[in-house]
Amino acid sequence: MEVEEPEDVETPEEKEATAVARKEPPRIWRLEESVVNRIAAGEVVQRPSSVVKELVENSLDAGATSISVVVKDGGLKLIQVSDNGHGIRYEDLPILCERHTTSKLSTFEDLQTIKSMGFRGEALASMTYVGHVTVTTITEGQLHGYRVSYRDGVMEQEPRPCAAVKGTQIMVENLFYNMIARRKNLQNSNDDYPKVVDLISRFAIHYMNVSFSCRKHGANRADVHTVAAFSRLEAIRNVYGVTVARDLLEITVSDDNPACSVFNMDGFVSNANYMAKKTTMVLFINDRLVECTALKRAIEVVYSATLPKASKPFIYMSINLPPEHVDVNIHPTKREVSLLNQESIVDRIQNAIESKLMSSNTTRTFISQPINSTTICPFGGKKETQPNSPFSGTKSQKVPVSKMVRTDSRDPFGRLHAYMPDLSLSQHEKRSDLTSVRHAVRLRRNPKEASDLNSLHELAREIDSDVHTSLWDIVKNCTYIGLADDTFALLQHETYLYLMNVVNVSKELMYQQAVRKFCHFNAIQLSDPAPIQELLMMALKEEDLESPDDECDDLKKKIAEMNTELLKQKGVLLDECFCIHIDQQGNLLRLPVILEQHTPDMDRVPEFLLSLGNDVDWEDERECFQTISAAIANFYAMHPPILPNPSGSGIQFYKKTKDQASYDLTTSANIEEDIIDQDLLAEAETTWAQREWSIQHVLFPAMRLFLKPPKVMATNGTFVQVASLEKLYKIFERC
Repeated sequence: MEVEEPEDVETPEEKEATAVARKEPPRIWRLEESVVNRIAAGEVVQRPSSVVKELVENSLDAGATSISVVVKDGGLKLIQVSDNGHGIRYEDLPILCERHTTSKLSTFEDLQTIKSMGFRGEALASMTYVGHVTVTTITEGQLHGYRVSYRDGVMEQEPRPCAAVKGTQIMVENLFYNMIARRKNLQNSNDDYPKVVDLISRFAIHYMNVSFSCRKHGANRADVHTVAAFSRLEAIRNVYGVTVARDLLEITVSDDNPACSVFNMDGFVSNANYMAKKTTMVLFINDRLVECTALKRAIEVVYSATLPKASKPFIYMSINLPPEHVDVNIHPTKREVSLLNQESIVDRIQNAIESKLMSSNTTRTFISQPINSTTICPFGGKKETQPNSPFSGTKSQKVPVSKMVRTDSRDPFGRLHAYMPDLSLSQHEKRSDLTSVRHAVRLRRNPKEASDLNSLHELAREIDSDVHTSLWDIVKNCTYIGLADDTFALLQHETYLYLMNVVNVSKELMYQQAVRKFCHFNAIQLSDPAPIQELLMMALKEEDLESPDDECDDLKKKIAEMNTELLKQKGVLLDECFCIHIDQQGNLLRLPVILEQHTPDMDRVPEFLLSLGNDVDWEDERECFQTISAAIANFYAMHPPILPNPSGSGIQFYKKTKDQASYDLTTSANIEEDIIDQDLLAEAETTWAQREWSIQHVLFPAMRLFLKPPKVMATNGTFVQVASLEKLYKIFERC
């Protein structure tokens, strides 16, 4: 009899272990291309500022000299980057947004000597997988541009012909619309716009010959707006302000020892007087904006022994190495690079900064703040302490009524127009906002490098050294109120009201712009060639109306002929440096754009040409540039129109004489109704309304951005204080 052995009973744990042991390994699947591309796009496009960086770098690779960035809702709804580069070929548009399509390299070996910022051909493709991309482009010589939309790396339709400005405009809309988690993390859209502004600021101080603009969609004023600068320090001053630039030290380091390192570094570092809560390090390696943690930490170690514990430095550095010594392909967003002999380079730079600080920071400057507020002259260079000063002894102190001022410059009830009857003056009131007008079609010229002209540096230094600091603060922070008369406008700054001479201010602004934009002007193309000799004759006759005899006419004709020949001889200089184009037949064809959306009074062209012929010193380079700029400034200044202002007593000019009135009467209607020359009156009203619009919407914003008022403006009647809110309040308190 056989005895059956009892079967082993498996416990639940053993059963589970057996099931896992017998389970087959998971299969490996080939992902669909759309999934692969979307995953890759999430690495390249991490946030809206990543999109801006890629597009700006593409614009710089395209040779652009003007780059404009517009952002809406922190970049989630709209990112628009426009440039004036060489554009994109029509035949390249179908593959523009496919992955790994690029014009920067063709073989892997090209990567060893790459100089462009882009090279992978992934950026635009990645954007199409996480947003809606629209490209508008035109190349030189084309009569029209093309616009095409992309989605998931392919065109949605064939390119459509359209009007376009030279270069390329790329719009990325609804970013991360298909990545819910990423979009929720970025839902606070205000957090990313400062990153975009900081990014554009960094590019602006390195690429001095490129004009950058960055603003929010719908904003009248740009948060970053730069023009070509003459020096690196000036570029830093324009972007980061005087308080940063005044405490910077220039530093240069180089090494040509192949055994250790081969590099050149130039830049600016802050001295011991600079104080900030966060380190600002702007680093470019071979003109590529990157980060280097090892170098940043080494520099912070040097400053930790120099600065107070809570203060951090400001550093700008541009390092140039042989391209084969830099590996640019180590980070998805190209934020970091790998350097050959990096430790040696970091040590050399660290030692140079330490030596510079030890030799320069022999004194420290401490800024004190007065406890008691005092009222002083507005041009005196001091300011009143704020009512909510921390020294007041209370946590919050109510602002006195006598010091309350309107802080919202967009409030229409602070302007004179709010208290005037609504008059239909001109078609300018029906125009769209200035932000949309700025995108008008304009010609672009190839800029000539002017950084080697010492005379231009001298003129620029004269402007900077002669600035009245208190008046500059008023100009930058004032609010436009309205026109007081034909010459003066009313401005408000804090609790003060000022009269500003529009002619003097516009003339000085045009002069400074002419010096800054030297060789970098846009152009106004005249519809018909203007014969210079005839215009000069007109100017000479206007100067001497009381001598109509033939002998004087012969003399004027000779003067006009001589000046015409002179301007033709100097035509190349005028065209290349100031965009004033005069052909060999003696015709004026083109004028420069000094301020966008401002066209000079063409009735003053004869006077302008006569000034170029008579007042310019063509022998000395510095005097030549200065006198030409002064002539341009006088021409472009916002003088009162030649026709008298029809409001007030000026209406008398437009009344017809008795003979004209009696000749025009065909009925027995009242003579008073027909005694005004309606056509001339309408022309005058349009001209004066256009000037007023230009003062408010063109001159005033440009003045706040660009004008550096000279010291003489504080004493020659250009700015006059007419009222003080505190004093007015005392007067009205007595009533």
